[in-house]
Amino acid sequence: MIGGRIIDITSDGVHLSVTRGFMKISKDREQIGQVALDDIAALLIHAHGATYSANLVIRLAERGTPMVMCAANHNPIAFVLPLHGHFEQGKRMRAQADASKRKRGRIWRDLIKAKIIAQGDVLDACGKNGDTVRHLHRTVKAGDPDNLEAQAARRYWPLLFGKTFRRDQAMGGINAHLNYGYTVLRAAAARSILGAGLHPSLSVRHISRGEALRLADDVMEPFRPFVDLVVYHLSTDPEQDLSPDSKRKLAAVTDFDLTGPKGASPVRVCLERLCVSLAQMFTGEATKLELPGAPLPLEAANL
Repeated sequence: MIGGRIIDITSDGVHLSVTRGFMKISKDREQIGQVALDDIAALLIHAHGATYSANLVIRLAERGTPMVMCAANHNPIAFVLPLHGHFEQGKRMRAQADASKRKRGRIWRDLIKAKIIAQGDVLDACGKNGDTVRHLHRTVKAGDPDNLEAQAARRYWPLLFGKTFRRDQAMGGINAHLNYGYTVLRAAAARSILGAGLHPSLSVRHISRGEALRLADDVMEPFRPFVDLVVYHLSTDPEQDLSPDSKRKLAAVTDFDLTGPKGASPVRVCLERLCVSLAQMFTGEATKLELPGAPLPLEAANL
């Protein structure tokens, strides 16, 4: 990944443009800030009154950097993604589209097993009993026909946020924090997918859904619990608004270090490795996914 910063535009009346390799942020025709284009991992736009130049969109697309337009509930409502990508894009997309139901089922099984393990690890990091959820990963079958993902979620959410918590994207408080963190994660996943030469709308599991980033929703599953961990440490008050400080900490989730076979690596690097291994599974060059490990104890303790 070229850049590592998630830039979020929240103020109405700003204009975004390009000058000498930088994204310039202006208000009332006065420059109020700038960010090097190569330092931007994703550009999130929450301010509905913001404007931006076509040149900026083109320059970001050339770098494989997604632009994400967000709704009031912090969920993405539109993306701008580049048309051109990896040099093996055609080969990999064809293999992706032609992947058998059996192969997709195995991939989905491994993604869900990793997600359930991560949920257990997050519960442990929060002083809860992660084994009450983690053990479910042992019986996940190809395609998850028993819907163990949902069974794990029914145990996981009350343990993490309390018995009265309900995951509802339309609600504020904790749910708004989760929406925002998942938007950051989805943007990072989309970039990694494009970098691996895959198509973001050709999913592994959600083949009947109409979203343009169905594959991003698939590959981000094992990483969602790390957003949950950040939200847990931000606040236990379900009514608290999403503050600028909360956004900053959630935007940094892609720098969160995870263990793995190659040592500690940030989430964004783990996403890239997962997407490359997924592309290689589609083409027959690999037989398993490169999945993330547990969060480093120091990282979890410092949140």
